[in-house]
Amino acid sequence: MFVCVPPKLAISDSMQLMKGRSSHKVQREFPQLKKRYWGRHFWGSGYFSTTNGAITENIVLQYLEKHIKNPTDASL
Repeated sequence: MFVCVPPKLAISDSMQLMKGRSSHKVQREFPQLKKRYWGRHFWGSGYFSTTNGAITENIVLQYLEKHIKNPTDASL
């Protein structure tokens, strides 16, 4: 996932929001999961974050597009 987070928003807050909303949405769409994850966390507690540094957004998007088309291509 490639997201842009404004500098005034902490990455941890962004991840908490994304994980919370996506968990709620998935469990609403698939009610059988709610029973399985009752009292437990749907997502793991960790996450990874990095910046795109010296490369452009376009290069990142091209990489992701190729990865989506061929998710098993480890030569990237």
